[in-house]
Amino acid sequence: MSEAEVYLFTGPENGEKNDAVAAIRDAALKKNGTLDEYKFYASEARVADVVAQLQNASLFSPALFVRLKNAELIKGKADVELLVSYIKSAVGSPNTLVLESDENSVEKKVESAVPSGHKRIFWELFENQKPQWVQRYFQRNGFSVTPDAVEQILDMVENDTESLRSECSRFFFCFEQGHRVTAEDVDKILSHNREENAFTLFDALADDSKSPRDRLETSLGILQKIRLSRDSRSFTLVAGLTYCFRQLRLWHSLHSKGASPTESQLRAAGFAGKKVQARCRRAAKIWGPGTTASILSLLADTDIAIRSGGAAQEEVRLSMLLYAVVIKNGIYPAEYEAL
Repeated sequence: MSEAEVYLFTGPENGEKNDAVAAIRDAALKKNGTLDEYKFYASEARVADVVAQLQNASLFSPALFVRLKNAELIKGKADVELLVSYIKSAVGSPNTLVLESDENSVEKKVESAVPSGHKRIFWELFENQKPQWVQRYFQRNGFSVTPDAVEQILDMVENDTESLRSECSRFFFCFEQGHRVTAEDVDKILSHNREENAFTLFDALADDSKSPRDRLETSLGILQKIRLSRDSRSFTLVAGLTYCFRQLRLWHSLHSKGASPTESQLRAAGFAGKKVQARCRRAAKIWGPGTTASILSLLADTDIAIRSGGAAQEEVRLSMLLYAVVIKNGIYPAEYEAL
């Protein structure tokens, strides 16, 4: 019996996830000859528009290939029912839909509708796998790397293979093949050319070694760098911060009433790497469960306000968001107060 060409890929390991999506895309291209390809974000596209796109035949290709990212945000009853209805009716359709999320699960009804063999959680690499991955990546590209350079790279870069691949490839443009990358090279290439993102911003917000004033100053500087970068879309930044604070909320839940979850329990909940555990441990010292809930509510309100208010207010909204997170514990202030 044939199954709908609908896939659900979840989890934080975006490198392997993107490789799996590419393999499905290549198989669909081989089968159909040509494809019309679309990428949507659930944070900005209506489910009805995505489904309509899948149901309408293409004028130029025999099949569509559609990626719908941030699928964990599909929660409304009407949206869930519409998506589930499409999945059930898609058997025999040449079109492919890939639902993607950095979280470990999506709405249960959506998850249940996807064929069981088309679902996969992409977990973060084990700690002992990360140095090996970095070393092999350099070797495959004709370079070697010292152990202390590997350690420094892992300390500076998000430990999913997509981020590691992107950052490590910088060295290939700066040195000749055969070069041995050292810690000094890492400091020169990554420290001074580091791309900021929602995760580095969260790290700055959660730096418990600094005063609130210093954390706010550093965070506002990172915000400016992000706004000047290639991907300066505010909804992407807000979505990234929301993901980090959802992780923190789950961290508080696992540690409620003095509980000490085991390593296997942490991994099952999505805290596979020492880096993400250390991030949440630091953040938990600053924001308790109640404050975390307030910040998540503030992030949702900020996302709505930016979408409805237009680009003119984005800068102010984002700056006030950081001020509220650091200084006001998630309460949006009417005006700035002296620190």
